[in-house]
Amino acid sequence: MYLIVFDSNSDIYQWVLFPLFIFVCRICDVSLATLRSVLSAKGKKKIVPFIGFFEVLLWILAVSSILKNLNNVMCYIAFASGYSVGIYVGLVIEEKLAIGTQVLRIITNQNSTQIVDALNAEDYGVTCVNAEGARGPVKMIFTIVKRKEVPHVIDIIHKYQPNAFYSIEDCKNASQVRYDSSKSLNAKWSLLGLLKK
Repeated sequence: MYLIVFDSNSDIYQWVLFPLFIFVCRICDVSLATLRSVLSAKGKKKIVPFIGFFEVLLWILAVSSILKNLNNVMCYIAFASGYSVGIYVGLVIEEKLAIGTQVLRIITNQNSTQIVDALNAEDYGVTCVNAEGARGPVKMIFTIVKRKEVPHVIDIIHKYQPNAFYSIEDCKNASQVRYDSSKSLNAKWSLLGLLKK
């Protein structure tokens, strides 16, 4: 078994490994910055300072590396490329974590009994309001759910009211959100559980 050691003056180190290091650092720090911004907007105050610490630490590593190699154009390309990829990675991570709560507003001109009963049976809190639409009276149904549960609620809407109009909005704070207690118990043993606190 051979141990490969690269000289800091070698071409491979200067034009491949060193820019790759900057690229990876930049992906990490920008993805953390994106995640931090989203969590700040959702009011997650406990986890944001920790993310900010590692974000700045990685940024300093990337910038100090470039300052040592100002004549290496690959470092500039790696820095800019890492920024672009980092934004995408951060948004993907945030989407996968699905942190927070959302408001679903359902508007229908049909009998809403089935969909209300189905949502109640799944332990989602529901508020119904009579309203007037462009073509006559409608029923507005509101429910606030955990973001990870939104696809399931949409499935319920499509099952019982396939022609209903619905909209989804982020909810920064809610005094009460009903959801399956077994799901919340499992979440406490994950990173997502830490972020939801």
